[in-house]
Amino acid sequence: MTLEISPKARLALLATLALSVVAAFMLIGAGDNWDFVLPFRGAKLAAMLLVAYAIAVSSMLFQTITHNRILTPSIMGFDALYLLIQAVIVFSLGIDPLTETGNPNLRFAVEVILMTGFACLLFRALFNGAAHSLHLMLLAGIVFGLLFRSLSSFVMRLIDPNEFMVLQDRMFASFNAIQTGLLWVAAIAIGLASLAAWRLRHQYDVLALGREIAVNLGIDYRRTVMFTLALIAVMVSVSTALVGPVTFFGLLVSNLAYVTAGSGKHRYLLPMAVLWGVVFLVGGQVLLERVLELNATVSVVIEFVGGLLFLFLITRRKS
Repeated sequence: MTLEISPKARLALLATLALSVVAAFMLIGAGDNWDFVLPFRGAKLAAMLLVAYAIAVSSMLFQTITHNRILTPSIMGFDALYLLIQAVIVFSLGIDPLTETGNPNLRFAVEVILMTGFACLLFRALFNGAAHSLHLMLLAGIVFGLLFRSLSSFVMRLIDPNEFMVLQDRMFASFNAIQTGLLWVAAIAIGLASLAAWRLRHQYDVLALGREIAVNLGIDYRRTVMFTLALIAVMVSVSTALVGPVTFFGLLVSNLAYVTAGSGKHRYLLPMAVLWGVVFLVGGQVLLERVLELNATVSVVIEFVGGLLFLFLITRRKS
């Protein structure tokens, strides 16, 4: 006799684990220095929770509408566009806009507007309702990503070496220098986008069955997919502009959610992916900072693990 664990029980267990790593992050090594710990660790924790939420939800929705568990929004060139924006800013304005002497609110707004605008223009130009237009859009995203990376490399060769050292820190996601004033703006934008997506969770269950089945069951396929892509663009753009690019993180947490949710419904898959994101980001930070006492960035470790998972999924599908 095998013991079947319900999806709600699985969520409860994972939520307990997520709360445990959050408590460990706030309490381990705190001592009596709460005046310093609460604002510093609290802001860092809020940033990690926002990024985990945004990347997990956007990756899960992207895989639902593309019917592919390997693809993530980063394949559309968001990360490459972010790096190009940073390189152009340093080349044209110097390193001040990327440091504390610049205006972080203005830089954040410019980055979000440019990345979201690029995504919406690409979606509108390529998504015309044809059966293969989604695949064309994905191919175009890959091409644009390669173009942006090539332009970034070219601009970086023109930058002063001292300025390049500052720019290099922006190439990886970092939670150590979060602008607390941006957390509220990011939370509002991500919250509004996720609220709109949650209202469509039942339609996503139908979309996961395939385009033809969704259309036959009365789903306005083109409108729903376009609206979802816009929500994905907002969430990915905000999280990337807040902390930097994380390429394989969404792939890691979404596939773990598929395996552990015990259900194919999005009301279980979405929170499961978010909880896995919290466990990996916050738990990884606790392991590196508190246990191993390393200064390494947790995003680098997660990218390494996610890259291995990506190779595993490709080779397994090929076999």
